[in-house]
Amino acid sequence: MDNSIMFKLTYGLFVLTAKDGEKSNGCIINTAMQQTSTPNVISITVNKQNYTEQMVKKTGKFNVSFLDESVTFDTFKHFGFQSGRDVDKFADFADAKTAANGIPFITKGANAYLSCEVKQSLDLGTHTLFLAEVIDGEILSDQASITYTYYQANVKPKPQKVEEKKAGKVWVCKICGYEYDEEEEGVPFEDLPTDWTCPWCKHGKQDFELKA
Repeated sequence: MDNSIMFKLTYGLFVLTAKDGEKSNGCIINTAMQQTSTPNVISITVNKQNYTEQMVKKTGKFNVSFLDESVTFDTFKHFGFQSGRDVDKFADFADAKTAANGIPFITKGANAYLSCEVKQSLDLGTHTLFLAEVIDGEILSDQASITYTYYQANVKPKPQKVEEKKAGKVWVCKICGYEYDEEEEGVPFEDLPTDWTCPWCKHGKQDFELKA
């Protein structure tokens, strides 16, 4: 089978946030969807290497901020290119508020958020699927929700012109073929956090190899 078929599925992009004790954290996910309306239940899928996944598993609570088309690449760098094990992502992050459940949600570049409580989880090997009941939420703006296609075309930095581009390493995901270009992303692959995952298939750094 041609695995690129899976790229035709549409995805949104979200910031998943959780809190364990005094520590808040967040990461980028692309799998959040409603399963039933009565009761109001959604599902999210998170790579086990993400620190946020461990926090959700321990506390049973999380928020999901729906990113919209006004979001900037800085949000993806902030929540996707560094690990909450190494930094406090909310220490100096001004574009967030705290929901009634005590967990932060994103206020800039997001059109809504949901507060949820986990009812069931399923071990998917590299990932955990959480089924959770929606407890609260709020619409923040009327901006259109961002899709992964829109992110690739309008938010992710464009490659430099050939004559300006420096020689940089390109790393290829062995699972889905996604290419991480160090010059485009602005962060050396080796410097990405250990829990960074492929934007397409959500596999970890160990499944990437240097492009010949």
